[in-house]
Amino acid sequence: MPRLPLAAFAFFAVLAAHAADSRSAFLKLLDRPRVPLAADVSPPVTRDALVETAFSFDAEAGERVPGLLVKSATSNGRRPVVIVLHGTGGNKESQRALLAELARDGFAAVAIDGRFHGARAKAGKEAKSAEYVGAILERFRTGRGYPFFYDTAWDVMRLIDYLETRADVDPRRIGAIGFSKGGIETYLAAAIDPRIAVAVPCIGVQSFRWALENNSWQSRIETVQAAFNAAAKDSGVAHPGAEFVRTFYDRVAPGIYGEFDGPAMVPLIAPRPLLSINGEIDPRTPGPGLKECADAARAAYRAAGADDRFVLHVQPATAHKVLPESLVLARDWFKRWLKP
Repeated sequence: MPRLPLAAFAFFAVLAAHAADSRSAFLKLLDRPRVPLAADVSPPVTRDALVETAFSFDAEAGERVPGLLVKSATSNGRRPVVIVLHGTGGNKESQRALLAELARDGFAAVAIDGRFHGARAKAGKEAKSAEYVGAILERFRTGRGYPFFYDTAWDVMRLIDYLETRADVDPRRIGAIGFSKGGIETYLAAAIDPRIAVAVPCIGVQSFRWALENNSWQSRIETVQAAFNAAAKDSGVAHPGAEFVRTFYDRVAPGIYGEFDGPAMVPLIAPRPLLSINGEIDPRTPGPGLKECADAARAAYRAAGADDRFVLHVQPATAHKVLPESLVLARDWFKRWLKP
């Protein structure tokens, strides 16, 4: 095997050092008192050869997380599990079709409500994203919480704590998939929690920094436009541009375009299997920024001798959505690496 040149060794050493810094800094940012899970599990319901179980647990004081676990009625023993994270305005019930497919593949499949979504919204699932956007504005104004992506990474870590207590889950075979907002939360959670053995972030991997520097931030901001507009008004900014976007991000998700940006966090998943699914013309995950993430990931996987464990799947002529054939690819990726 040919030897790497000294320059390459130096590059990978710097990469590893920065990776360790980003992981420890993000964990420090997220850290909060770990309260008892106080898990509550409802009686399982069987329909169409699938068993669905509702559960809930405490992620932190005052934050109860509701979830669904679906598995085959013929499932026995400890099964690999796939966590499914919804996008902005979604909820755990919106993922039922994918949960069912994963359960038929032999997995235990789990979905939770993100903060201020579904059963965690005071107005219920009909609230869509209104309360979520309101919480982001509240963060901008008061500095309370991290509803914009970060808090869900903490909830996923606590969800894994709960899954480890279940007799029907194999804690060594945990996967995660998420969509848009959930895709970002997937790679953030996988970057800091090695218990996630396989990750499939969908239409989420991106460089926030690249978007800011290249006037391509508008589509991402549109997902929380009302909060952004109100924050600009509070700040006396009549025509907010990239500079105010930086101010907004610095308050609601500090580090999102720096040490916790995609090119910094995605490589932390190496050498665990990682499939990133993106749209070729998705304005929320611009191609050049995505390339920066993929290049950094490839370098990390190459350094770990695990080139075959990273795949970037770009859906041709596709904007911000996941095609049915891409979901099949994701399921096959989980089957390949988690072996249900």
